[in-house]
Amino acid sequence: MGPRQRHSSVPERHLSVLARAALASVLSVIVTSLLVAAPARAANVFVQVTPSTVEAGNMVNLKASCTDNTMPATVESKAFGTVTLQPQGGQLGATAMVPAQTAPGAYRVRLNCPDGRSAVTMLNVVGAKRPIRGPATGFGGASGADHTPGLLVGGGLVAIAAGAALGMFALRRRTRVRRAHGG
Repeated sequence: MGPRQRHSSVPERHLSVLARAALASVLSVIVTSLLVAAPARAANVFVQVTPSTVEAGNMVNLKASCTDNTMPATVESKAFGTVTLQPQGGQLGATAMVPAQTAPGAYRVRLNCPDGRSAVTMLNVVGAKRPIRGPATGFGGASGADHTPGLLVGGGLVAIAAGAALGMFALRRRTRVRRAHGG
């Protein structure tokens, strides 16, 4: 019996090694398929509006995340209506125009995910105010009372008088130099 036991124990040992290798291969295939096949999923459902305060008539960027970011979702607000967010780099994104006639105020922005989940944030809209004149920084007509025409006319007259005086001086000197040299 001794030789039989030795002969039968060799295949059992090989079987054990082969079984371990096969089990390791199956486990690695299962783990790899779970990691690769998983769609882009987010831990949190959120919506973000950038900038969070905007002047009426300008664009805002919308960034969001649902449970499944491989499918479009919608965002709605009285500030800009309903916008469809598209998958972009593992998240959802779009831009929206806040119309110029949108009244100033705080507006609710609601994300609606395909699975029924939602998120809310706020958008502040400010009125479009345009300056009537430049900042009051000094000379140039921005300092309050407009003294510019008088200053320009006076400065021009002084420059003309200085130029005339300099011209007269140069002509007299030239005449003196000619007389002194016999010309």
